[in-house]
Formats: sequence, C-alpha cells, structure tokens
Amino acid sequence: MLLFHKIFTSTFGLGYIKGGGTLAAIFCCICWYLAWAGSTPPPLLLSLTVTIVVTLTGVWSSTVVEKIWGKDPSRVVIDEVAGICVGLLFIPVELKYLITGLILFRFFDIVKPFYIRKMENFPAGWGIMMDDVLSGIYTNILLYAVVWFKLF
Repeated sequence: MLLFHKIFTSTFGLGYIKGGGTLAAIFCCICWYLAWAGSTPPPLLLSLTVTIVVTLTGVWSSTVVEKIWGKDPSRVVIDEVAGICVGLLFIPVELKYLITGLILFRFFDIVKPFYIRKMENFPAGWGIMMDDVLSGIYTNILLYAVVWFKLF
C-alpha cells in the first residue's frame, strides 16, 4: 500500500524530478485536454468527480507519505494536479484556456497571495493539498472571467 501512496503523491514519479510540480500540472493539462478536448465545458459530473477523487485521495496519501518524507515534501506533486483540476473546472477545453490556466495556477501556487499560504497550516495532508486547491479556485475565477468576457 505504501508503494501506491508514493506513486500517487509523486504523480507517477514526476515529483522526483526537479520542477516536478510544474511537470505534474502540465501532465494534468495534457490529460484534461486529451480526455475532454472540444467540450464546452467538459462533462460536469465526470470532471467534478475526478477532481474530488484526486483531491481526497491526495489528502489521504499525502498524510501517509508525510510521515516518511517529512512535512510538505517536494516529491508530493498530486497537490498540483488537484489544484489545476480545480482551476479548469467549468472552463471550455481549448488550448488557449489550458495554457492561461496553467500560467495563472503556477503564479498563485508559487507566490501564494490571498491566504493561500495560510492553508499550509492545516494538519498533514490537508495542509499539503489545500493551498493548491485554493490556488486552483483563484485560477478558476480569473479564467472564468476571461471566458465570460471573451478576452481572447
């Protein structure tokens, strides 16, 4: 079971590579595009279910590996996957929106403005995951505004 948690939290080993968080977010964007390209928006129930399952399983698995790897280990990148999933919910699956969403998400995830950093104070896996989920929420709000106002 521990092997599952290591593979899942590192997003199939991407967390072991320098820049793993960005790579995991890019990997998720590619999967999102391949799964739902041309959908406006992607299938609501399915994309929401995937996002919730990834997030809750990420909390559980992150809690497990934190005991081995230490507090908020850099190898855990499933939080980036969950965050970018949140950021892309309800958004048309077009390359321009995926790329914009990726850039916005990484900005929020790295800079951590507007209470994002405070999420890291939650216990165990919740602290690992929730800062990225909130980054994803901010990304989604801005990205939805881009779509709504047809900014490009």
